[in-house]
Amino acid sequence: MLATLGMSSQVFAQICRPISERTAEVGCWIMSDDGLGQLPRAPMFWHLDSYPTRAQAEAAKGQRGTVVESLGKVWLFTIDVAGWRSPNGERVAEIGPLPVRAEAEYSAQYMEAIFTPGMTAPAHRHSGSEAWYTLTGETRRALVLILHDSSQPATTPASDWTPKGLCKQPIK
Repeated sequence: MLATLGMSSQVFAQICRPISERTAEVGCWIMSDDGLGQLPRAPMFWHLDSYPTRAQAEAAKGQRGTVVESLGKVWLFTIDVAGWRSPNGERVAEIGPLPVRAEAEYSAQYMEAIFTPGMTAPAHRHSGSEAWYTLTGETRRALVLILHDSSQPATTPASDWTPKGLCKQPIK
């Protein structure tokens, strides 16, 4: 349950919503949460490829692929080994390695996040790896992956966490 990026610059006010419930540009939107099953015993990566059309992306989609339309593009997201290539797609990024356990079954939750400067989220934990791919800067537009254990929620609040003051404060 990822906190949503609300219009407030202080705190996310709601739970991250499915993209079908989108009511504003700014926010955190779940595009899909797909079961992948057990993953190969090799370092795994998030492969991001773009396609001119959804039909082309769907035709290239493999066993661990997901097609989404987000931030003005058609994407094929794939969880696979290093160096995997989609046919005919434009490779945008390969992110990893992502830590996985051989005995676990995984799901890939993909989100679109649009943040304004100063936005923060309440403390939370993921039952697996979280990865971000930022497309633009100051008003951050990003694609997000939570590669999580399918038997657990992707995100849970962490009300028991408090900062230890280890981060340096900005110079004023």
